[in-house]
Amino acid sequence: MNAPAPIGLHHVTAIAGDPVENLRFYRDVLGLRLVKRSVNQDDPATYHLFYADGDGHPGTDITFFPWAHASRGTPGVGVVQETYLTVPEGTLEAWERRLEAAGTYTDPIARRFGDRVLPFADPHGLRLALVEGPEPFAFTPWRDGPVPASEQIRGLHGARAPLREVAPSERFLVDVLGFERAGEEDGWVRFVLPGGPAGGAGRILDVREERDTRRGAWGVGSVHHLAWTVTGDDHQVALREAVARAGRRPSEVIDRFWFRSVYFMEPGGVLFELATEGPGFAVDEDPGALGERLILPPWLEPHRLRIEAVLPDLSAADAPAVAR
Repeated sequence: MNAPAPIGLHHVTAIAGDPVENLRFYRDVLGLRLVKRSVNQDDPATYHLFYADGDGHPGTDITFFPWAHASRGTPGVGVVQETYLTVPEGTLEAWERRLEAAGTYTDPIARRFGDRVLPFADPHGLRLALVEGPEPFAFTPWRDGPVPASEQIRGLHGARAPLREVAPSERFLVDVLGFERAGEEDGWVRFVLPGGPAGGAGRILDVREERDTRRGAWGVGSVHHLAWTVTGDDHQVALREAVARAGRRPSEVIDRFWFRSVYFMEPGGVLFELATEGPGFAVDEDPGALGERLILPPWLEPHRLRIEAVLPDLSAADAPAVAR
């Protein structure tokens, strides 16, 4: 291995459909706080919505590009199949009732690698699974949220993705990024970043070889990329250089204002990001008012009027939250 391993997941970014439906589900049903209301910096006519814990800690963050008129994503190799979210031990039955009351179909509670898991899909087809486990990262309850603090989602638990071949990805994950192979179950091979809580919460990637499955494609209801946390610029540069030496052609460091990013494809085709821990979402907003208004990075601020004119109105999402 060439550099210290990433700490764990920083965020997962997915593609949604209607942004109002997205906001209603992730805020009012899953009880995540909208901590940043911004735009896709590469497509400013589209929102970029960030949901996280009460303080917007790295590792608790699932984000969305809502493209209401885009095609549905195509499942297949090289595309994340499911995102795992950590919840406290003993809460899956409460979550099952909550989701069903909101009209969300859930699969039966199951066990994977010894953990209790509740799989389901969001309104736009994105596959998710609540996994009981220890808090993977720093966590602050959202005091004004619709879910009791004792049951709130604690953060990102991991992800699973089918691949055409596991071996090239395994070499890259282990030798370059510092993952450890942690076991195999029902054809799924689990890789875990070192350190952190027992069981790997927040540091898990499960992959399965599916040689006869077609290549997947991004679209509504699919994950766009997995972002892994680096401690700062030096850590990011060292890992970027290791990725480049492995022939994965990483991007230059891109300033996203709330963190800095490097992007590359792992050998199986899943898009990865290396994201710095800071400066964080409170760098340009009062922590008590995160997500309440449209925030633009400084280089897009001169275009605010034009951007606001084309963005959909989110006020329709401000309906009463799902009952506790």
